Amino acid sequence: MDSLTQIVLGAAVGEAVLGKKVGNKALLYGAIAGTIPDLDVFASHFTDTVTALAIHRGFTHSILFSVLFAPLLAWLVSRYETYKDFKGWAWLFFWSLITHPLLDAHTTWGTQFFWPLELRLAFKTIFVIDPLYTLPFLIFLILTMFQGRTTKKRRLYNGLGLGLSTAYLAVTFMLKDVAQTQFKAELDKQNFSYKAIDTRPSALNTILWNANVDTENTYLLGRYSFFDSQPIQFEAYPKNHQLLGDLIQNEKVQRMVAISEGWYTITLENEQLYFNDLRFGVLSMEPQSQDFVFKYLISTDASGEVFFTEQEKATPQGKKLIADLWERLQGN
Repeated sequence: MDSLTQIVLGAAVGEAVLGKKVGNKALLYGAIAGTIPDLDVFASHFTDTVTALAIHRGFTHSILFSVLFAPLLAWLVSRYETYKDFKGWAWLFFWSLITHPLLDAHTTWGTQFFWPLELRLAFKTIFVIDPLYTLPFLIFLILTMFQGRTTKKRRLYNGLGLGLSTAYLAVTFMLKDVAQTQFKAELDKQNFSYKAIDTRPSALNTILWNANVDTENTYLLGRYSFFDSQPIQFEAYPKNHQLLGDLIQNEKVQRMVAISEGWYTITLENEQLYFNDLRFGVLSMEPQSQDFVFKYLISTDASGEVFFTEQEKATPQGKKLIADLWERLQGN
């Protein structure tokens, strides 16, 4: 999830654990702990694209990381804070750290919660930025901050924030199930034969859902809104995996295939190969758009080493997409 959401969650968890003892300092340290797992993004400055992608939401988003770093942070804070209860601080940091990857596990990218096991939890029930999750949570957190440390209102407001946000997460599972059922029913009606289906919410909401459908030689991409009255339309994207040729044997290419969980297409544009990660869809509502959210140029140097370079996303594309998504979620 986005940084603001993780700050709010971490602060609320910190308050729940130690707010009665240390007041707003629990919010502060919880907020700090809630952002720490995302420090893995700095890996992109020190390593290649493929390795950075593999590292992202790996070790720092695992149970092991929370277990190891919670006591370390507790020891550090208890050395200079007037409140010296090591166990209390350890619990605050543990729960503020571990709820971060638990929340991220609901997104499309997911987390390697059980690192070093190569098992990624990705429920794909919520977009990385969802105002319905974050804004009510933030309002209750602000109300909490202005209550006395031991007052019932403080616990009430914080409890409401945690309770409503958690309930919303639970509802997203039901919404995903309804959307997936609709996709499958429509695929059957249109006599599509497919191997697998992958569904996720579109940007900023849980009303409009996207589906990737794996067929023999193509991927079908479709959208469904709970306000739809017309049949779902699916667009076919050729896999073109054969365009990789001998590159499919390359270690980096194989790692990218694994990272994308097999949901990728290869396109040839101006005699250059591109790797498109289908899990996050396209940046346009235009038919057969090739503006994939995550698109990587595949290149090689004189020695034959392979490089993946992420293509920049233009801001106007994003703005137009939001406007188009708003119109589309209101129904077809």
